[in-house]
Parts: sequence; structure tokens; C-alpha cells
Amino acid sequence: MSHHKSNSVFQGLAARLNRFPQGAPPSDLLYKILALLFTEKEAALVSRLPLRPVSTSAAARIWQVTEKEASVVLVGLASKALLLDIEKEGEMVYLLPPPMAGFFEFSLMRVRSDIDQRRLSELFFEYLNVEQDFIRELLGEGETAIGRVFVNEAAIGDKSGSVVLDYERASEVIRSASHLAVGQCYCRHKMSHLNRSCDAPQEVCMTLGITADSLIRHNNARRIEASEGLDLLQEAWSRNLVQCGDNVREGVNFICHCCSCCCEPLLAVRRLAALNPIQTTNFIPSLKQEQCCGCGKCVNICPVEALALVSANDFRDQGKRKAVFYEERCIGCGLCTRICRQAAISLIPRPHRVITPVNTAHRVVLMALERGKLPQLFFDNQLCLSHRAMAAVIGAILKLSPVKRLLAHKQIKSRYLERLLEGVDVGRLTITS
Repeated sequence: MSHHKSNSVFQGLAARLNRFPQGAPPSDLLYKILALLFTEKEAALVSRLPLRPVSTSAAARIWQVTEKEASVVLVGLASKALLLDIEKEGEMVYLLPPPMAGFFEFSLMRVRSDIDQRRLSELFFEYLNVEQDFIRELLGEGETAIGRVFVNEAAIGDKSGSVVLDYERASEVIRSASHLAVGQCYCRHKMSHLNRSCDAPQEVCMTLGITADSLIRHNNARRIEASEGLDLLQEAWSRNLVQCGDNVREGVNFICHCCSCCCEPLLAVRRLAALNPIQTTNFIPSLKQEQCCGCGKCVNICPVEALALVSANDFRDQGKRKAVFYEERCIGCGLCTRICRQAAISLIPRPHRVITPVNTAHRVVLMALERGKLPQLFFDNQLCLSHRAMAAVIGAILKLSPVKRLLAHKQIKSRYLERLLEGVDVGRLTITS
């Protein structure tokens, strides 16, 4: 009976996680993961939290406890990086981050003894790499990816015709961050417990902005200055690691330095290439066959198997090989251009620019829309949305294309949204409730 009750508690928490676009498919593995991270009491309380940030007084009302009791729980959860605490207008508010990118990673961003990290790593590996429903749902559904690739800036250089915007440069994102922290790479730390990790450095993955501020406050990550962040970026480049980060232009929350053997985003690209699980850069390699010597260095370094060696069909040299490029797999990182000693590969702009969501609200609305979860996001029945939260969601909806705005309206079926959309040019589309 107690086991059934325990599972029921974590099923309730899983249901709460799945109100957000970046959810987690229910399974026994997920319940075991949640049971390692949360106590039954914590799971029961967190499952009742709204999607938006909540104050201590609001949490106390929801949980029907005193503010002092609510504060103890909230601070305790933030200290374990299960909640993020954010200071707004002099008041601390608390937010449950999604599992990824979120508290799954935070649980392994440092060495800790309060949880069994080896067992947690085993469960994560099974849930993400064996069961795979989570990765497919997170990275394989919808057009909007949760993460994007930063171009290797050394591969671009100062070539004419190559326009790299500030938000496309990891270096500029690091320089402009309000807060910057570094922690262990979740992926390589996890693999180290399974005796599968490579020799790439572990303490290189960065959090930025309000996420970094919360993790620093509770010693879940180490505060660094921009200069150290740029040094870490340079080390990552020298190790041929790929920079993957938040798929937003403003308010980037994380930059990871990924290897092809351990890191979930790059593993997912190889498994789910046709679904474009991570957003590419605005660049693509151009391969000059006449200069290719067939050495295979570009093939070996490509993290997503977008290059291969085939016969050069040279009747004078039957063993001669040449590189071929598979555009549909490419993430535009630029590693291949740096390794080629024949100058046979260069990065060129893609024919059409890749559109990056403006900010987190914009990306979340897009993901919710594509996954049929916009009503849950818009109408949080556990607590009414504040005017500020409502404004953020509405603002993101109004930035959508006319077709997607219409789809958003149909999912929400809100007369309030209809009135707002009437003031926006939607071409000849007719909005009906």
C-alpha cells in the first residue's frame, strides 16, 4: 500500500511537469528519478505549484500552511536546485524549472553526497538513452528546438560576407551576461558514473542570468567573471567541443560545451537527425572537391556524422577517397573547417536565415503551440496568472506569424485574445471563436 501511495505522489508531480511544454513522459523510471530528487512531502507540495513564479505568501495559501512553513520548504528546494529563486522588485519568488534544461542537469552540476548520484546517473541513462520517449518528445516534436548551436567563431574569422550577429556568438553572450556561473557538465558527469565518459573537461558548462544567480546563491554552481568564461570558451574551442545553448536571442540561460560521445544534444542529433532536434547555426560548410585529399579528418571530427568518405572514382588511384557532405544532418558548428589543412572546407551563410525566438516566453509559447499545450500554459487553473505573466504570454503570441496566431487562438478559444488579435494584421485570416 505504501508503495502505491508513493507512486501516486510522484505521478502527481509528473503530471505537474507535463503542464509545461518541456515535460517528461510518465514511466516507472521517471518516478524513480523523482523519488531520488524529492521527498514524498516535497513532491506533493511542488505538484500543486503554478507554472508562473510564486511568492512565499502565495505558496503558503496554495499549501494552506503558514508563510514560515512555506519559506522553509521553498528555500530547501532552492538549495537543492529543484526550484529557482528569483528576486523581483525586492521580493523572492520561486519557480519550478522544467526537467531539461533544468533540474535534471542541476542535480549533477556538482559533486554532492545528499543524493546517490551514481544511481541517479544510471536512471537518467536508461530514461534518456534506452527508453528514449523523453528525448523524442523533448527534442523531436515540433519545429521549435529547446537548444541551438553557436558557431565556432574561429571558423568564421573576418571573412567578407559572413555576418554573425551578437546573439550568435557565445563570446558576446558571455560578455553581456548579468550573472555567470560554471558547474560540472551534466552529461560527462553522468557518463563518468557509468565508466563511459571521455577525457574532455567537466567543469566547463555555464549558466547565465537569473538561473546562474539562483545556482550561485545556494552553492550549486561557482560564480565566475566574464574573463574566466571566455578562457573556458577558448579551452572548449581548443578541445573541439561544440557550444550548445538556449534557443533564444535575449536572456540566454545556459551554454554547454558538448562532446559527441557523452552529450545528450549531439547524441540526439545522430539518433533523430530527420527531426532537427537542435537548431543549427546560420552557416553551412562549402566543400571544394578539387582540393579534398581524402584524409578523413573532417569526417572524424564532425560531431553529428554530417560528413563521410566515399570513393573518388579516380581510375588512376582506385583507393583514393573524398569527403561528401550531408546538409540535412549539419548543425553548422564549423569544426570541420578548422581541422581541414587543405582549405577544402569553408563556412558560408545558409541561403535562408534561421529564425531564433526572441526570448524564453516567445520560445515557450511556440513550443506549447506546436505540442498542443497552449491552453495549459495560458490558463493555469492552480492560480490565476498575474497581469505581468499574462502580458508576457500575450506578447509572445502577438509575435507569431498570422497562421500560428490563428492556431493559438483556436487552442485557447479566448475572446480576450480575439480582441487583441483584431488589432494585429492577420491578412485575410478570419478568426472565429
